[in-house]
Amino acid sequence: MQGSAMRVAIVINPTSGRRRGRQLGDHAHDRLTALGHDVTIVCAVDARLTRTGLAAVIEQGVDTVLAVGGDGLIHAILDLVAVPGLTLGLVPAGSGNDAARSLDIPTRDVDAALDVVLAGSTRTIDLAEVIGDDGTGQLVATVVASGFDSQVNERANAMTWPRGNLRYLRAIAAELLSFRPLDFTLTLDAEEVLHRRAMLVAVGNGPSFGGGLRICEGAELDDGLLDVVVINPLSTVTFVRVFPRLRRGTHTELPQFERHRVRSARVESAGVVSYGDGERIGALPRTVRVLPAALTVHVPSGARP
Repeated sequence: MQGSAMRVAIVINPTSGRRRGRQLGDHAHDRLTALGHDVTIVCAVDARLTRTGLAAVIEQGVDTVLAVGGDGLIHAILDLVAVPGLTLGLVPAGSGNDAARSLDIPTRDVDAALDVVLAGSTRTIDLAEVIGDDGTGQLVATVVASGFDSQVNERANAMTWPRGNLRYLRAIAAELLSFRPLDFTLTLDAEEVLHRRAMLVAVGNGPSFGGGLRICEGAELDDGLLDVVVINPLSTVTFVRVFPRLRRGTHTELPQFERHRVRSARVESAGVVSYGDGERIGALPRTVRVLPAALTVHVPSGARP
């Protein structure tokens, strides 16, 4: 796309990247503008204001939305960018960046990430839609998780200290002391009903959550399917020993690992909340369904079309 001018909306989470989001966004603006592209910046700490500003810019006419932030920012704008004629570009600046990881987009080099956008190669991927019993829904790019991980997030979000990943690690340690397997009911493709007592249930559009924990190892972003992963009961000692294997994806070899590939899954468990893209979705039950070929995104040249 270096041969033709793009109309770009750069949407920034200024608190991302240890509050370097605005700096990274300004750098992206300066580089794209110097190359002759028409660029508008949308930047607000409040998610509602960010969405309002981005919607107005899209209405005026853009072909590319460049998200400078993490998975939370992407989650907040998915419904605005998952429309025909728009392509999403990513400059990862969050603590997790699982969407970018799944698309092989550089996560530590802003110029390398911008090079991906400028090269113009794109891929059309699926999204997951998470629907409550009241009919309201949210779009998710990566993984919807309930159980141990969501309990950890609930605990971490209630903490005021420490900040960042240390708070998450402290929440993991605290949750391990009290966590017990939970009772889940899963309805797969509106037909098969499973009852499980499990550590967690994850419904993956992509493979990873939590900054590279490959809970749904093998999930493909464009296969028209969701990977429902169940981690059946483990002792606390075994769970602590197994947890690092999530980063390598080798937990799939465990007998407690269970996977189903479906187009929809209803997840029920009393008193349990769900998280998607690392953001709080709300209390179960929730139905997750795949939206095939819903989003076009810039990816490195040579990546899967």
